Amino acid sequence: MRIGTRGSELALTQSRYVRSLLGGTDETIPLEIITTSGDRFAEASLTKIGGKGLFTKEIEEALLERRVDLAVHSLKDLPTENAPGLVVAALLTREDPRDALVSRDGLGLAALPPGARVGTSSLRRRSQILARRPDLVVVDLRGNVPTRVKRVEEGRFDAVVVAAAGLLRLGLADRITESIDEEIMLPAPGQGVLGLQARADDEVTLAAVRRLHDPVAAAEATAERAFLSGLGGGCLVPVGARAHVRGDRLLLAGFVGHPSGRPTLRRMVEGPLAEAAELGRALAATMLSQGAREILAEVRSDEVFP
Repeated sequence: MRIGTRGSELALTQSRYVRSLLGGTDETIPLEIITTSGDRFAEASLTKIGGKGLFTKEIEEALLERRVDLAVHSLKDLPTENAPGLVVAALLTREDPRDALVSRDGLGLAALPPGARVGTSSLRRRSQILARRPDLVVVDLRGNVPTRVKRVEEGRFDAVVVAAAGLLRLGLADRITESIDEEIMLPAPGQGVLGLQARADDEVTLAAVRRLHDPVAAAEATAERAFLSGLGGGCLVPVGARAHVRGDRLLLAGFVGHPSGRPTLRRMVEGPLAEAAELGRALAATMLSQGAREILAEVRSDEVFP
């Protein structure tokens, strides 16, 4: 079995983790580094590059061409629809899905001084930061997780916001100033979940990874990604979602906001766990009828948002 992966430190760490779960080694399950469009244009704004599958398309092509047998994705980067011939074979137990603030002076989001420079490449994070703190200056920032943290240490930014899961997986938990409460900032759909993708006809690989599947993470991700799909969004739109499994029930919170911080819309739905996808689609329909359609139309019309 060969695993296809991006070459970032986080992607390699995640792929090695999956390999260890499968009981493999460098010799039995080698990693093949694949450069994606998002990697090739590492300095460009994600809103300028646009499109779906920025960090996954080339890896999916390698799967279809049988150059690799398994792909390890951060699920939030993976389009909600599989490429023909591919399936998400397993979703792993979820790491902390929250966003994390890394600040230079140890100040949380509420305590940052007016005018503080906060770095993020995410319109979703930008929208929720400015909704709460319109007096902050949110600056576009690309780069892998260690690079973004380094920008704070160098004094180029007062703080950055990144996924807590990435910091935890890289052993950088001590850099987290604040794990931002979900009441303040909803994460990206699927954030914190690793998705294992394989060819639909590769029974050997499918059987090998099936035992790694976590049904709770799968139910949460199903609801969140159905919500995103129902909004017609990709991983770049300012949409947040978080599902919680409570016994045989599922609670789903959704967010849609303009990158300027206004307007924003946040709603919640609850229903049977067995209807996770239906709940996600229903919440999307409700929010589209209550103003999300207009917000997203305006965002999509602005190909380049400052």
